[in-house]
Amino acid sequence: MRWTSVLAVYLLIWWLVIFAVLPFRIRTHREMGEQLVPGQVHSAPGNFQPWRVVAWTTAISTALMVLFYLNYVHGWITAHSLVWLFPLPNFASSGSSH
Repeated sequence: MRWTSVLAVYLLIWWLVIFAVLPFRIRTHREMGEQLVPGQVHSAPGNFQPWRVVAWTTAISTALMVLFYLNYVHGWITAHSLVWLFPLPNFASSGSSH
């Protein structure tokens, strides 16, 4: 696998993971007992820490990318090993003469 492919897959994983990580540990101002600024939405986060989100996203994405790359190199899970999830019809033995 080329390094550009590895980078592309990593960035795709990173963007998927960031949306999974964003809602964790977020509390609103009301939950934290703080006053809202006039015009502020009630659901706005009161303790958003972007560097923490980036750090968790990078750590999880790196672990997933390592697993993906090791699977790519060693072939632990292949498309053929997942056929039992979505069995394909066997057209060759259907008995038709087409």
